Amino acid sequence: MSKRLNGKAALVTGGGSGIGRGAALAFARHGASVCIVERDKARAEETRHAIEREGAACFIALTDVADPTGVEAAFEQANRQFGRLDIVFANAGINGVLAPIEEMEPEEWSRTIDINLKGTFLTVKYAVPLLKQQGGSIIVTSSVNGNRIFSNFGFSAYSTSKAGQVAFMKMAALELARYRIRVNAICPGAIRTHIDESTHPTPEVEEIRIPVQFPDGGDIPLTHKPGSPEQVAELALFLAGDESSHITGTEIYIDGAESLIRG
Repeated sequence: MSKRLNGKAALVTGGGSGIGRGAALAFARHGASVCIVERDKARAEETRHAIEREGAACFIALTDVADPTGVEAAFEQANRQFGRLDIVFANAGINGVLAPIEEMEPEEWSRTIDINLKGTFLTVKYAVPLLKQQGGSIIVTSSVNGNRIFSNFGFSAYSTSKAGQVAFMKMAALELARYRIRVNAICPGAIRTHIDESTHPTPEVEEIRIPVQFPDGGDIPLTHKPGSPEQVAELALFLAGDESSHITGTEIYIDGAESLIRG
């Protein structure tokens, strides 16, 4: 296997499961050392063991990405452990509470925005001083929701956070280009992950739902089924490496054409 990330160091938020785990493993298989930022210790440990079986160095920073102190400490630890940082995957996120706008509590809105959007800001903020030393790649996990799809009812907070991530990514890409730091976003559609565990629909969502009829074969034309974390990880690997050295400020959709039919 090509070691295209050999000698590089990566930090992945939400690296204990799903897309984050898949990317962390892909980075490790291609030669990178990996820091996993995660709030679920058991999942983080399982991923760490899997990375170490690949022969790569790995350590865990346990924190919530909405906590500035914890995120800053994670980057300080990564610098102490690796002496450098080349790749940052701002991946952690939740669906949160799904509710009509008038029924959603302010604290429910804030929790989703804090983890998804503030968490991305904090991850990038504390990454910049380390990435400035030699340049690097920042990858943000956004979504088709809020960027191409607006028909998932009750997702107002989630979709707002995901649209905000893409706008923030573009601002960061231009600001950081002078330091040879590339910033891009991945916008997945339906992917088999554990995010449903952070999804809390309220009964009131049914009151605002507008029926949507999809053509025969389902709502994912390419495969008729959700994608896998490994497929998204391959895209993250491409954006992390030199193969994408002239790509920045770009959102890339990975959804089997789902958003073209649902948008």
